[in-house]
Amino acid sequence: MGMSQPSQFDFWYAIQNTRIVVMPSRRLETFGNTVLNYHMVAELMDAADKVRIREGRVQAHRPQIITPSSIASNLLEGFGEEAGRYVEWLREHADDLRILQYGFVISKQEISEQIVTDSLETVVERVEKTVRQKDDPLAAVVVGVDAPWEVCLLKMMVEVSGNSYPGNVRELERHRLFAREDGLPRALRDQIEAGFKAAGADHARINDLGSLLQKNGAFAQYEDRFFALVKTARRSRK
Repeated sequence: MGMSQPSQFDFWYAIQNTRIVVMPSRRLETFGNTVLNYHMVAELMDAADKVRIREGRVQAHRPQIITPSSIASNLLEGFGEEAGRYVEWLREHADDLRILQYGFVISKQEISEQIVTDSLETVVERVEKTVRQKDDPLAAVVVGVDAPWEVCLLKMMVEVSGNSYPGNVRELERHRLFAREDGLPRALRDQIEAGFKAAGADHARINDLGSLLQKNGAFAQYEDRFFALVKTARRSRK
C-alpha cells in the first residue's frame, strides 16, 4: 500500500476516527482477487464546512493459508522464551489452525476527488444514499480523516477481511486445501508449484520463490529442486 509514513499519533487518530457507513455486502473472493469500490468522506482540517470526497478502488488479493512455521519466523524475531513455547504449541496444533493472510493495494490511478461546501453529516448522507441506490455489493462508504486517509481504508479492509474469513475458510475446507501433505497444506504446495513455474519462466523471480519457501519452513523439502533451478539460471546467463 503506497503511502507516506504517518506518525504513531496520526495512525491511531485515524483509526479511532474511522466510521464505516456502508460495508460491502459480498465477501472477498476465496480463489481470486476482489476489487472494492470505496467512497471516502473527510472534513478538511483547515477549513470550516469543507468536505473532501474520494472515490477509488482497493484490490484485495486472494487470501493465502499461513503455516505455523511462517507465524513462527515472524514471532520469534526479537522475542524470548515465552514466544518459543507458543510457537511449539502452534506446531503441535497445526492441524487445528485455520489462519489466512489477506493483502490489498490501493489503485492510485483510480482515485477521483472533489471538495464540497456543506456539513460533514449532510455530505455523508448524500453519498450513502447514492451508493445504496447503485446496489453495488462491492461498494463501501467510509468516514475518516483527510490525512492519513489511507489508514482509514486499512481499517475498513481489516473489517472486510474479518467478515469474509468464515466463508473463505469453509470454501477452502470444502476443496480440502487445508489437508496436509508431508506437513504442508495442499494450498501452500499449489502455491509453491506455481512459484517454481513462474521462476522457471522468469529467473528474476527465483528470489521470491526462495522467500516463499523460507517463510513457510519448506526450504528443506524443496532444496535440491530450488538449487537445480538456480544452476539453470546461472548457465543461461553465461
